[in-house]
Amino acid sequence: MKTSKENFEIVKSDQEWQEILSPEQFNVLRKHGTEIAGTSPLNKQYGAGIYVCGGCGHPLFTSDTKYNSGTGWPSFYDSIKGAIATSVDQSLFITRTEVHCSRCGGHLGHVFGDGPAPTEQRYCINGVSLKFVPKEDI
Repeated sequence: MKTSKENFEIVKSDQEWQEILSPEQFNVLRKHGTEIAGTSPLNKQYGAGIYVCGGCGHPLFTSDTKYNSGTGWPSFYDSIKGAIATSVDQSLFITRTEVHCSRCGGHLGHVFGDGPAPTEQRYCINGVSLKFVPKEDI
């Protein structure tokens, strides 16, 4: 996996991102913010399809790997191969693994080792950083 310190395919200035993202998306994707738990409609989305980056449209997760973690954020036990990048996040006085879009570097959330089989990973993702594309629209 790439780390966030590497160059990404899509690079824009803050102003360019602000022109295409909502204020909430900009705060999460570009400023590493976190949406309030339980506020994303994607938390309860369980239809067939894919979840793409809200910033650049890069496919990140499939509906087959989504599950209800009880955290209030959309959760997945695996990502699409090559879709994400990670970095070390020590912003809350603990060490966490931050998850980014591998194409634009947008902040998605964090990954933890307390998820279900087969990966035992929990990708805890801000819904505002994602867009859901139903299977019939793929």
